[in-house]
Amino acid sequence: MELRLATPADAQALLAIYAHYIDTPVTFQCALPSVAEYASLIRQITAQYPFLVCQQEGQILGFAYAHRQREREAYQWNAELSIYLAPAFHSRGLGRRLYRVLLELLRLQGVQTAYGAVALPNEKSEALHLSLGFQPLGTYHRTGFKCGQWRDVRWYEKPMGDFPPDPAPLRPIGALPAEEVQRQLRSF
Repeated sequence: MELRLATPADAQALLAIYAHYIDTPVTFQCALPSVAEYASLIRQITAQYPFLVCQQEGQILGFAYAHRQREREAYQWNAELSIYLAPAFHSRGLGRRLYRVLLELLRLQGVQTAYGAVALPNEKSEALHLSLGFQPLGTYHRTGFKCGQWRDVRWYEKPMGDFPPDPAPLRPIGALPAEEVQRQLRSF
């Protein structure tokens, strides 16, 4: 298995995995985006944050990415994480490995707190977050209607930094030294 950064050319393969989640409450997106829409999303995310792809012999097994948790400037040191795995690769430790590298890259960027949102019930995602040191933050009750019922979303947070009194602006993923990014990807 190898880990690399996503490119817009990955959109179709990533959508093949994401499609498994559209008719479930795991994502609150109700329709599968087009390839062009997803390629645009990848471009938007990778301008600032890591978007990781795990592959084996050219086959994409899963992906994980971060994005800004809230839009206002004061929130720039926070990131929200997302992860999707091909169904055959659930419960094999792949999610934990992807998240570990993602979290380390975010730490290098200067992210101070990582967040995860889990639509309930989702025992596997909750266990993943807890295993990586995330703590439950709170629950939005009946916050989305999906698959015929109102769904709760539990938020998790993981402090990652030392919360300096005068933090430097968040460094875009492309501003990190390429050799350090590659070292993290190889640590997978």
